[in-house]
Amino acid sequence: MTTTHRELDPVEIEQIGTALDKLRTRVTGELGAEDADYIHNVVAVQRFCEVSGRLLLFAGWFPPAWLGGVTALAVSKILDNMEIGHNVMHGQYDWMKDPALNSRTFEWDMVCPGEQWRRSHNFMHHTYTNILDKDRDVGYGILRITEDQPWHPYYLGNPLYAAAQAVFFEYGIMLHDLEVDRIVQRRRSWRDVLPLLKPMLRKTARQAGRDYVVYPLLTGPLAPLTLTANVTANVIRNLWAFSIIFCGHFPDGAEVFSEEESEGESRGQWYLRQMLGSANITGSPLFHVLSGNLSHQIEHHLFPDLPSHRYPQIAGEVREICEDHGLPYNTGSLSRQLGSVVRKIFRLALPSRLL
Repeated sequence: MTTTHRELDPVEIEQIGTALDKLRTRVTGELGAEDADYIHNVVAVQRFCEVSGRLLLFAGWFPPAWLGGVTALAVSKILDNMEIGHNVMHGQYDWMKDPALNSRTFEWDMVCPGEQWRRSHNFMHHTYTNILDKDRDVGYGILRITEDQPWHPYYLGNPLYAAAQAVFFEYGIMLHDLEVDRIVQRRRSWRDVLPLLKPMLRKTARQAGRDYVVYPLLTGPLAPLTLTANVTANVIRNLWAFSIIFCGHFPDGAEVFSEEESEGESRGQWYLRQMLGSANITGSPLFHVLSGNLSHQIEHHLFPDLPSHRYPQIAGEVREICEDHGLPYNTGSLSRQLGSVVRKIFRLALPSRLL
C-alpha cells in the first residue's frame, strides 16, 4: 500500500509504543472529578436543548420559534450522538460506575442498536483500522475511497452514494452490520443476518415512531410543522456526523493497509497504524465538543477508551512524538479536510487508468 512517511526501524516503532503507553498510563491515573463533571454537564446541556426544542415547537407557527426548535433539537441530537453516545459506548466513563453511562447498556438517539454498533465499530473498526477487506468502515461497503480498492463500473455512482449516505447517515450506520455488499457477492447469506434484523426494526420503529408520530401529534394542529422540524434536525445531525467522521478517516494523506502488512503487529505497530490512518480537524473548543472530539481522530484512535475531552490536552504531545520520528500528523481545517474527501469521492469514481 502507498505510504506517506519514511520507513521506521523496529526500535523506533517500539519507542513510539512505549511513549504512547506512558502517555495513556499518565492520563488514566489523572481521571477523576473533573472528568465526571464534564460528562454530566454535557448530558445536562443535551437534555436542556432537547426539552427547549420540543417546547419551542408548540409555537412552531411563529417562524423564529420553529427555527429555534430545529436548532435546539439538532444540537441535542449531535451532542447525544457525538460527545455522549459514541464516547460512552467506547467505555470512556465506565470507571465512574454510573449505570446511566455504562458502555454495555447505553442506547443513543439513533436507529442503529447500540449492541450492534459496539461490535461493528468498537471491535471491528478500532481493531482493524484502515485494513482493506477487514475494516468495514473503509468505504462502508458502498464507496470507493482509496485507489487500493479495484475499480468497478458500480463506482461511477460514487458521488451519489456518498450524498445519500450523508443525508441518511444514521440508517447507513444501522445497515452497516448487514454487509449487504457481501450478500450480493454471495460471500454471506441472508440467513446469517436474520438475527440482526429484529433489533434493527425494533429500534427504528421506536425512534421513527417517536420523532415522526408521537411528538408531532402532541402539538395538535401544528403536527406537520413539528414533523418537518424533526426531519430537519435529524438530517442536520446526519450531515454533521458524516462530515466529521469522513474528515477523520478519508482525507488526503490518510493511509490504508493490507492484511499482510498488519499480521503479527506489536503494540507499537498498532499505534503506528492508528496514527497514519487517521486525521484531525482544527477548530474552536465548541467545535471540538460538537464533533464529540472526533476532530482529534488521531488521539481517539490511539486511545478510544480515554474521555474524549482529554484529547485536546494530549494532542501536542502526540504531535511531538510524530515529529520526533518523521511521521506526518495529518490535521487541517474542516473546509480543507472535507474538500479533500469530496474531491477523492469524485476522483475515485473513475477507473484508475484515468486518474
